[in-house]
Amino acid sequence: MKDILMEIIESKRITLREQKKAVPAQLLENGASEERKMFSMRRALANSSTGIIAEFKRKSPSKGWINRDASPEEVTAAYQANGASALSILTDTPYFGGDLKDLRIARPEVNIPILRKDFIIDEYQLYQAKIIGADAVLLIAAALEKDECLQLAEKAHELGLEVLLEIHSEKELEYVDSAIDMVGVNNRNLGTFVTDVENSFRLASMLPKDMLLVSESGISSPETVKNLRQAGFRGFLIGENFMKTSNPGEALGSFIKQLN
Repeated sequence: MKDILMEIIESKRITLREQKKAVPAQLLENGASEERKMFSMRRALANSSTGIIAEFKRKSPSKGWINRDASPEEVTAAYQANGASALSILTDTPYFGGDLKDLRIARPEVNIPILRKDFIIDEYQLYQAKIIGADAVLLIAAALEKDECLQLAEKAHELGLEVLLEIHSEKELEYVDSAIDMVGVNNRNLGTFVTDVENSFRLASMLPKDMLLVSESGISSPETVKNLRQAGFRGFLIGENFMKTSNPGEALGSFIKQLN
């Protein structure tokens, strides 16, 4: 079976080489030094009664196009208006139909934390995240060596960005350390894209009790969120369930009403 994650990472390396030619790293570093208002995703989730991280997602490798013509400013503003605790915006183009400008466009429309969700393998992407308006970045254990992950986490903190570490299996528990702000358990295997929410329940008891936990992927029922909260989770990343509808913001609002 083809490993989709490895294919995506190889594509990302090619994209990065092209981006670095177009915009030199030094130029990004200078831009990232400018001060701006930041929002803590960890704090927002810890203080929220719902913990919903609503995701702006146009497509996926497994499902194809979900909402090709979705507007980032309209959807994210509607997400906030309907009770999202934080936002996740995919910025990968080939596999998820996203773009850096989606996050940049959304930033002025909302005053809640935004996660840049992408396959981050280089500090260059952290500078990008800071400049376009992200408050947090996703680091995927399966895509990085442990020391690479630590270095990226530390650089993210230097830039004022929080880190959501994504794990999927027991062997990735060793990636969890003091440089990590939040741990996300991905219910989707990034190699095969098979999804099973039981993965969150399975790993919850193995994670530090003081770590803020986020369950990612495959969540479509308010009852599942209630059960995950009882298992110790405070964040719930949901995208496709909302984005596949004609009005993602209203879908989120309806979901939260059922949750409460």
